[in-house]
Amino acid sequence: MIGALLLVCFALSPRQPEFNRSLDVAAASAAVMTVASAITGLLTFVSVTGIPFSLDQTFTDGLSSFVTSVSLGQAWLGTTLIAAAVTVLCFAVRNQTALAFVTALALLSLLPMAQQGHAAGTAGHDAAITALGLHIAFAAIWLGGLLTVVLIRTTLDGGRLVPVIERYSTLAIVCFVVVAASGYVSAELRIGTLDKLATPYGILVLVKVAALVALGVFGVAQRRYLIGRLRSGSKRGAFWWLVTAELAFMGIASGVAAALARTATPVAEKLGAAPTPAEILTGEKLPPALTAASYVTSWNVDLVWVIGCAFAVFFYLAGVRRLAKRGDRWPIHRTILWIAGIVLLFYITSGGVNVYEKYLFSSHMLAHMVLTMMVPLLLVPGAPITLALRTIRKRADGSRGPREWIMLAVHSRVAAFLTNPIVAAVLFAGSLWAFYYTPLFRWATTDHIGHEWMIIHFLITGYLFVQSLIGIDPVPYRLPYPFRLVLLLGTMAFHAFFGLSLITSSGLLLADWFGAMGRTWGQTPLADQQTGGGIAWSIGEIPTVILAIVVAIQWSRSDAKETKRSDRNADRTGEAELNAYNERLARLAEHDHSSR
Repeated sequence: MIGALLLVCFALSPRQPEFNRSLDVAAASAAVMTVASAITGLLTFVSVTGIPFSLDQTFTDGLSSFVTSVSLGQAWLGTTLIAAAVTVLCFAVRNQTALAFVTALALLSLLPMAQQGHAAGTAGHDAAITALGLHIAFAAIWLGGLLTVVLIRTTLDGGRLVPVIERYSTLAIVCFVVVAASGYVSAELRIGTLDKLATPYGILVLVKVAALVALGVFGVAQRRYLIGRLRSGSKRGAFWWLVTAELAFMGIASGVAAALARTATPVAEKLGAAPTPAEILTGEKLPPALTAASYVTSWNVDLVWVIGCAFAVFFYLAGVRRLAKRGDRWPIHRTILWIAGIVLLFYITSGGVNVYEKYLFSSHMLAHMVLTMMVPLLLVPGAPITLALRTIRKRADGSRGPREWIMLAVHSRVAAFLTNPIVAAVLFAGSLWAFYYTPLFRWATTDHIGHEWMIIHFLITGYLFVQSLIGIDPVPYRLPYPFRLVLLLGTMAFHAFFGLSLITSSGLLLADWFGAMGRTWGQTPLADQQTGGGIAWSIGEIPTVILAIVVAIQWSRSDAKETKRSDRNADRTGEAELNAYNERLARLAEHDHSSR
């Protein structure tokens, strides 16, 4: 289901029969998944409760309660409903843009699975859910994409097989990296030490690692051998030989994964006999007392952002390298600023700030201010959209690659609305109040999915606001420079007022969370919240000053460029504009003199 939809979005052309065939594969797969999820939910209920299957009232009432009230039952119900919705949409939707949303919904069907099983254990709860979610999502793309290529093979004639295989191969390389990284994190969390590799769980992990390494080797062979053979005209034998071998090892890895899900892990997954308040609330032990050094030495790695940051740096540098190879120049300061922004993003999402923000409001606010102001201030001058549009190759077969999707997004009505300077400023300042004084704050603090949403939200709103002020990437409309300064000062006034409201507050936000951690070190929760208000007020001033300076410099350079343009035009035309202006003044003066 997921592999077919990803290929529809990124590899296949709607002008060719391959497009509709792949959607048929996605629809059929989603239908199978719907039935399989429903049956699995039913059998899980029987397994968990020990109630034999029947059609009487007791069984049906128990099953109804299981799928509506128990998290495991809710997970399988959610998976079934999402798969059913995708089945219908794959038949009903043929628009490429709309299919991107169908693909996102299909990926969402994996979320309930990621939140169950061994990932629900106490130790490393958030990291385990993240690793498992990434693992099954990218494994689905990898395996599903290959199966889809096999199933639509008969429609890939006339030279279509090579470009589709190349595009799938690129997706497969990304999937291999993510699956390997997430698999390592999952294994490390559940095995703990090397001696645990001798346990049944550890042996299964070793078998899966071996299968994954073999798949990596086949991926390299696919890029270097298969595509070359296909270009040379040797199609059938080369294609089926490699596909059969790769599917065999994928089958081994998938079977081992199923066995791992049913095998007890060497690391205990339950809370101790006397859990602390922090462990009950967060599932993690309370960290040691916060010091300045703690922000440097403490780490709580978020795999989503580690992988995201790594890919952001890699693809940016790859784009710069491609420009350099064809003789084009890319300003070095843009590259430096981009990398600095990504490094700062990596630290905030995985470093000491991420360790303490669950327990201290001040650390949470520090993360917020850096994500929404400091990181975008570094990323926006990097001009990633401009770099992407200059380096990614344009497609001519009707399919949509990264360049086509970026162009569509940049020129969409949604982008035009969101990048409007007034809208960006309202989102930037207004979401601050809406976030902290609505249930969104509780969701983002107590739920890992909410936490990830919070980071994305802060980054996007901050990026849009900074882009509207000093951005280089193309947008439909920009304010004149004087109004940019007015907009900046007005927006920052809202920020400062928010910080002051926290400093002077006498009520604790999320008192049953920040006030119930059982901390014996540091400030009281209310004092810590007031410190967070001071951070919101003071740290916000630094980027404001920097932004104001950059806007002023850009304004000055814009005036200088306009002056040079006028001077060159005057030299080229013999000051025709100035002479015409002087003649017009002379005629007006003569007319005034004659009228007297």
